[in-house]
Amino acid sequence: MGKKGKKEKKGRGAEKTAAKMEKKVSKRSRKEEEDLEALIAHFQTLDAKKTQVTETPCPPPSPRLNASLSAHPEKDELILFGGEYFNGQKTFMYNELYIYSIRKGTWTKVDIPGPPPRRCAHQAVVVPQGGGQLWIFGGEFASPDGEQFYHYKDLWVLHLATKTWEQIRDYIYYSDVYTFSLDTFLWSKLSPSGPGPTPRSGCLMAVTPQGSIAIYGGYSKQRVKKDVDKGTQHSDMFLLKPEDGGEDKWTWTRVNPSGVKPTVRSGFSVAVAPNHQILVFGGVCDEEEEEHLEGSFFNDLYIYDAAKSRWFAAQLKGPKSEKKRRRRGKADDPEGATEEETGGTSAPEPLEVIKEVVSEDGTVITIKQVLTPSGLGVQPPPKADDSASEASSTGQEPCPRSSAMLAVKHGLLYVYGGMFEAGDRQVTLSDLYCLDLHKMEEWKTLVEMDPKSQEWLEESDSEEDSSSDEEGAEGGDEDQEEDSSEDSAEEGADPQHPEVAHGEQYEEYLSRTEQHWLKLARNHVGPDAKEKKVLRVAQAMAKACFDDAVPDIAQAKH
Repeated sequence: MGKKGKKEKKGRGAEKTAAKMEKKVSKRSRKEEEDLEALIAHFQTLDAKKTQVTETPCPPPSPRLNASLSAHPEKDELILFGGEYFNGQKTFMYNELYIYSIRKGTWTKVDIPGPPPRRCAHQAVVVPQGGGQLWIFGGEFASPDGEQFYHYKDLWVLHLATKTWEQIRDYIYYSDVYTFSLDTFLWSKLSPSGPGPTPRSGCLMAVTPQGSIAIYGGYSKQRVKKDVDKGTQHSDMFLLKPEDGGEDKWTWTRVNPSGVKPTVRSGFSVAVAPNHQILVFGGVCDEEEEEHLEGSFFNDLYIYDAAKSRWFAAQLKGPKSEKKRRRRGKADDPEGATEEETGGTSAPEPLEVIKEVVSEDGTVITIKQVLTPSGLGVQPPPKADDSASEASSTGQEPCPRSSAMLAVKHGLLYVYGGMFEAGDRQVTLSDLYCLDLHKMEEWKTLVEMDPKSQEWLEESDSEEDSSSDEEGAEGGDEDQEEDSSEDSAEEGADPQHPEVAHGEQYEEYLSRTEQHWLKLARNHVGPDAKEKKVLRVAQAMAKACFDDAVPDIAQAKH
């Protein structure tokens, strides 16, 4: 009896301990949420000091992701709002508003009194009513250390004609389907019949020409065992169709479109073309292996034709001037023309190019591109014009990325920013590209960005003081510190690498020096890394060394 009584007493003690712990965690969670609300209120106090609208010409916005990029309904402008940026130590949140002039290729920062609080991952839509309106719903606010999160459920409208913000009401967010009336400013809950999509985030949601709502893909997690969650990247598709003759009556229908479907991914970007075709760009496919997570990023473009219920993989034709030059070369001298001038005697296969760049801190940045034969030629020089269609024509397409911002105006698809990962490093982009959806020839670069130039701070074991955390959450380029001279000195201490011989091609150089680079790569990635990753890093290091040496050799010859 004595032993049994002790066991029961011990069991009750464990239950009490668990209950106390749960109560403590719940109390701490409430405290963290209160701290975030206080921080948000502090930032709103700072925003309240803005009493008039100011428009300031400025350089391109700082790097960010999970912002919104919307096309002005009446003007040749793109509207960028909010977003976030993480530099390895701090998370920066934004509620800045930028206007990009498509014709002039210039940015303007617009400060408007009473804006929504700083946020990212919100929903944005533009409508033509009242001279144009930008609607903002929900989103997320993160603490400077990135450990705490606050989710908004508010609704805002920016009146573009008068440049005024207005908060409509505060709503409870559910996973159900709602409609919002632009006439009465009222929400209505829908109760569709039929089995619909499972709960998810980051899915495609767009209107079809037939008046249905298309839902595609997304991401969700489920508990597979204690303390272990498994992520699911969805690739299913549904249509929410209005019923004939029934007002506010809708039906879910699962569809299986034909054609070339996008590979499984999440974090892709969505826009609607003028012909109501749905565009899907980029994204990431995460591969989970126990505690290891590695993502493959994309820069491909897919088109969904709702009228045909068919997916298409977008194929670029290449610049017209290059095709004409090749045809003229064949007609003028079909026998004496070189293979380079005529484009070869047979149609070349698509070329997969893997660009891997080693930054100053040793981080390997991998960029994969699949170039079609028509896109491999020399690009024509840009004309002296300020329109986006005559922008820099370098033939360089956007690098693979997720969480980019997409907008369509005058038949041009614009891609801005986003992010990709290189090891433990997150590279946030601020470049801007456009693609003529009618010609489908090539991407044009409007704003360039060198990923190697972005600052990345490794996480510190010591905790940051509260004042620096508060400054970090406010955002802005002035809050980002420069690397110390000691770090620069350490980065410069590279070992002696094999020299590139005169006239030596990269493949020859790699074959001759491969063992050297494999040894360095193993030291860089660690002994537990897979051989495939070691080889990839070794090749990236060798390519970087080869590219740096080739210009020096060419200069020495002259």
